Parts: sequence; C-alpha cells; structure tokens
Amino acid sequence: MNLNVIRQKLDSMSKKGGQSGGVDRKKNFWKPSVGKQIIRIVPSAYDKENPFKEMYFHYGIGKRTISSPMNWGEKDPIKEFAQQLYQTQDKENFKLAKKLQPKMRVLVPVIVRGEEHLGVRLWEFGKGIYMEFLSLADDEDIGDFTDILEGRDITVDTVGPDVTGTAYNKSSVRVKPKTTPLAESKTQIKEWLETQPNPLELFKKYEYNEIKAFLQEWLAPDDEDDDNVDVSSTVDIKEETPKEESKPNYQLSSNNGKKDKFDSIFSDDEDDDLPF
Repeated sequence: MNLNVIRQKLDSMSKKGGQSGGVDRKKNFWKPSVGKQIIRIVPSAYDKENPFKEMYFHYGIGKRTISSPMNWGEKDPIKEFAQQLYQTQDKENFKLAKKLQPKMRVLVPVIVRGEEHLGVRLWEFGKGIYMEFLSLADDEDIGDFTDILEGRDITVDTVGPDVTGTAYNKSSVRVKPKTTPLAESKTQIKEWLETQPNPLELFKKYEYNEIKAFLQEWLAPDDEDDDNVDVSSTVDIKEETPKEESKPNYQLSSNNGKKDKFDSIFSDDEDDDLPF
C-alpha cells in the first residue's frame, strides 16, 4: 500500500465535508455480523497502490440500483442531468440534483480470521468506515497495516439496531497492536494475492443510453396525460422505500417532442465536478 496515496485520499475526503442481479454475494462479499470479528485487509490484485476501491451508485431511480458509468471512467447521464438542475438556480431542483448525485461505496478485499477457507471476499462500506481506515493508515505508529509480512489484523466491532436506534447495524474498526504475516504459508499468501473478486465485474454495467432511458421513465412516466409533467423527487438517499416529496420546477414535455427536449440537456462536453 502506498501511504502517500492514502494520505492524499484522506486529505481530499476530509475537505469534502453508496447492484446487479446474479452475483453470489455470499461467495464474493463479507458483511460483519453483530459482535467482534477479526479481519485482515489483503493488498488488491487490481491496484497495487491502494486496496480501497471507490465505486458509485444511484439508488431510487425506479426499482433498481444503477452502477454509475463513472466506475468505468465513462460519462454518467444522471449526473449530467443533476448538473443541469443545479444551473436552474431553483431551490426544489437543487434538492433533486443533490439526491441524483451518485453515492459512494467502498470495497476492500479481506480475509476473515476463522473463515480463511472461504478465501478473499469484498467488504463494502460507506464514508464513515473509509475515513477510519484512511486515518489509521496516516498514523505513523501504525503504518501499512496491509503489509503481507508485517501488517496488522483489524478488529471490527459491530452493534445492532438496539444500540444504533436505527434499522441498521454500525461498525467501527481498530488495529491489533501486534504485527503478523498475512498467512504462515507463502503458498497461501500467493493464492490470496492472486485470487480475488474483481469489483468491476460484480456489478452490472449499463450503457449510457440505457441509463438515460431509466432516468427519463422515472422523470416522466408514459401514463402521464398532462401536456407538461413536473419532475417528481422520489429518491431516498438512505436506500429505503421512496417517499412522496414536493415537485421541482424542472419540466419536460410529455408530447412527441419530449424525447428531443430531454436529449438536448445532455452535452457532449466533459462534465464538471459539482458539490455532492
């Protein structure tokens, strides 16, 4: 793990103020259960400098979770549309634009102690735990906890809804004080370093026009009869059941000219970064 890269990421995160069907989640993903578990972060087979893979998703656009094309270095039509809403300077449109921004999730390869026979799996989490890991890596007394010979195991402490007061579990992490090898066997270490699920192959990649069609359908369903249809904000950023909200003022024509007008908001220029 390149600690300079990690420190740069910590700095950028501090200044900023969350899938496809057919995936065997039990085989490829690990989710902490309530209580304490010991894991070891494994250096990534796909990025030698940083084991933490940032991925972006859209939640609440219809009934599906959409992997942002940004994950593959491509343009995201939903983000482009959000930028157009920001430019209207309308309060309701601004709220919708903020909710349409892709949500970050982080995936890291791990070995769970006591379950080594299951091999390397991916742990998926949000910004809170990500920041904890980046801060640990920035601590000179800890250093590279992913080192295969002198790294450190991680204790993951998870509490349930009875403690959090929400419908969700919450995890925290801390490093073990003693340094240890990833495994006793060099053969085992080699296998874990080379045999890992690839995050970019575990989520469905939708094409640009396909995502644009999902967005258009969500913004202006075909069963609308009015000549002009307001864009309804029904995205719930907590990934729960969408709730009815006030309607922004960005309008799309629902007649035969709707598609042309909708298409016109998408620019061929590179999209600029906007605040999330």
